[in-house]
Order: sequence, then C-alpha cells, then structure tokens
Amino acid sequence: MGKQSFHTGSVKKTIKIKASQNKVWNKISNIIGLPTWVVDVKKTVFLSKNKRGVGAVRLITFADGNKIEEHVIAWKNKEFFTYIATEGLPLRAYVATISIKKKSKNLTELTWQSYLNSEKMSEKQFLEFLVFMGAFYDASLENLKTILEK
Repeated sequence: MGKQSFHTGSVKKTIKIKASQNKVWNKISNIIGLPTWVVDVKKTVFLSKNKRGVGAVRLITFADGNKIEEHVIAWKNKEFFTYIATEGLPLRAYVATISIKKKSKNLTELTWQSYLNSEKMSEKQFLEFLVFMGAFYDASLENLKTILEK
C-alpha cells in the first residue's frame, strides 16, 4: 500500500481556441454552464445569490453522484477567475484558476491550472489522481474548443 501522507501537486493545461476573447469569456464565466462542456457533469446549481464574481458559489453534481461545492475567490472580467473546492474531493485544498489571453481577434488562449493538497494517501494514489485530473481538464477543454469553434 505504501506510506500514507499528504501530497502537494499542480495540474496545468492550456488550449488555443479559434474564437474571440468575449465569446470564450461569456461561456466560461457562466459558472453553472458546466454540463455543456465539463466531462461527466450532470448538473450545476448556484448556492449563492451572487451569480458572478467573488462570492459566487456553485454545487456540481457528477454523473457518478459525487458532489463538489466551489466558491469563486477572485474574478477579473474577461481575464480570469479563481475558485476553491470546499468539499467533495479527496483533497485538503483545491484552488483553480481559469484564465484567458487574447492572441488575436479570433484566437484566445485558455489556461486551466490548479494547486492541490491531498488527504492522506500513498504517493502512487496521488500521482494517479494528478493524471486523472490532467485527463479531465484536457477532455473538458477539448469539448469547450469544439463548442466555441462551431
């Protein structure tokens, strides 16, 4: 099984999308619009009166029934937002930022990166979790690209 301990890691994925910065931002800043592009998300609802910006809270339900609560903690219009997961992951800390950069009129670069600190698990389990998260980001970003480039 290996020694159980806390592990820290990060995941970072970047994709170029043939769409304007506004179009990309309008899609990603609708923080409950996840079922349309994030892999295995069944539904997303607001837990806050606030729908945009710092203080917006969402509850994500995945196809397997797992629920994750996330709070937006930083927000800069048309540039980035940062959120933390407060429950639902095998982690003590999860902080993620989705940021966009205009490359040209119709080309936007999007980066999704996160910092994570695990619950007690073996190093092998943690590395597998990082690989899983990376694949999850990649597949979700490919979906986003496909939708936005239609």
